[in-house]
Amino acid sequence: MDQGDGRVTSETMAPMLRMNPVVFRRTMGGLREAGIVESVKGHGGGWSLARELEKITLDDVYGALGVSFLSGIGLHDEEPTCLLEQAVNRAIGHTIEDAEKRIRAHLRSITLADLLGRVDEKARRKIREHQAHQGKGTHTHAKKKKKKKERQ
Repeated sequence: MDQGDGRVTSETMAPMLRMNPVVFRRTMGGLREAGIVESVKGHGGGWSLARELEKITLDDVYGALGVSFLSGIGLHDEEPTCLLEQAVNRAIGHTIEDAEKRIRAHLRSITLADLLGRVDEKARRKIREHQAHQGKGTHTHAKKKKKKKERQ
């Protein structure tokens, strides 16, 4: 969205993210409620960022999406009768809460601008690698062509 001009439609963005446009709009709704994106309906409408990339952290996005990285780690029985299992559940619960707090603190230190910088650097590196490879390929191709000509 930041790279484009103006707004981007769900029909354009959803396939890029391998999502159904309806699911994409539902997801974007949470980001809109959090003030991260805004949307305009109708002709010429679509989604756009509501804030600068430097002012949006991964924690903002994470919180707006309403999911937990650790949601898959759960307790088998939330109200066990066994006293030992109750103690284990409390310990696991506290550990999960602590881990979630640490993850969120780390996510607050990363902005979308930081991520874009990393992507840009990675793209520049790939371009340099490709150019270096192309240079070697051209050189090798020229050598093969010269050898072929010498044999004739």
